[in-house]
Amino acid sequence: MQRASDDMPMPHPETASLLAYCRPGFEGECAQELAARDAGVGGSGFARATRGSGFVEFVTDHTEALAGAWQDLVFARQLLRVLGSARDLPARDRLGVLLPIIEAEHANGMPQRWCDAWVESPDSDATRELAPLCRGLNAALIAALKKKQLIDRGSRWRLHLCLTATDAAFAAAANIDETAPWPGGIPRLKFPRAAPSRSTLKLEEALLVLLDDDERERWLKSGMRAVDLGASPGGWTWQLVARSLHVIAVDNGPMDATLLASGLVDHLRADGFRYRPQKPVDWLVCDMVEQPRRVAELIAQWLAQGWCRYAIFNLKLPMKKRHDEVQLCLTILRDALADAGRRVELRAKQLYHDREEITVFARVA
Repeated sequence: MQRASDDMPMPHPETASLLAYCRPGFEGECAQELAARDAGVGGSGFARATRGSGFVEFVTDHTEALAGAWQDLVFARQLLRVLGSARDLPARDRLGVLLPIIEAEHANGMPQRWCDAWVESPDSDATRELAPLCRGLNAALIAALKKKQLIDRGSRWRLHLCLTATDAAFAAAANIDETAPWPGGIPRLKFPRAAPSRSTLKLEEALLVLLDDDERERWLKSGMRAVDLGASPGGWTWQLVARSLHVIAVDNGPMDATLLASGLVDHLRADGFRYRPQKPVDWLVCDMVEQPRRVAELIAQWLAQGWCRYAIFNLKLPMKKRHDEVQLCLTILRDALADAGRRVELRAKQLYHDREEITVFARVA
């Protein structure tokens, strides 16, 4: 790549692409998902990704068709339209290179003004040290945009600068109606001291990411009844009790004493795979360490038999062919419900608090 001069770095050649954030180590699965979506609309795009980087750039002529797919993607925490990228950024004037890339896009159909601007970096070991630089650059970027009258709080578009190194960055755009509302696609949660285990954050994040405000209000009402399979010591049960649900906690292991004293928890020492409810409940939650297909079959049975209306559960993924395993498990659920004459709505994400697993929300539609 040639420079115009020895002092001024050139932006990366223009290509139509999307930028997806993901869990480090899952770039391949994220790329597979995007490629499958692209093929579904007649595309033949390709991914640029480095294992462990925490992001994937996906080059395609179908960016508009794919850009709104964030909520339907399992492995992407965020999905952005790339405006351009630059390397060899000068340490003392990064915005001097990046702002022209942003402004040049105004003539190409992108918004003239932004509701906000975020400077962030992927969630990887190599880029976490960029956090102080991101904060400082964010303040400077907002000031520069205000000076140019490019900030409009009523705009549907948010500007993103993603630093992948101290001297490299993507400029990208997010339609706020179609993208994650958290920097990096990660909701920042504080561990509640009263909760008996950190696994409670998995369910809290799942309820925040997989359900919207209205759904949480309508589907998680005080007095509803739930079953927690594999409940010990009670991290997921704690989230339900905090919302005043009555919970049957099924596990051969011990439960937190404070939870049991709440009057909202019945602890049943039993195998979660063998337990059957005496009468239907509203919610089933499940975070058991077991083969993902077996868990999918169990949840499918609960939904197909009408033993619950809503379910949130984790699928622990194998070391290889993780994307394929996810698709197989979701197919198991859909097919089982179809055989029972029911249709299931599924939403799945690899959450920030997940590791080698994904979290799924299911309801009989």
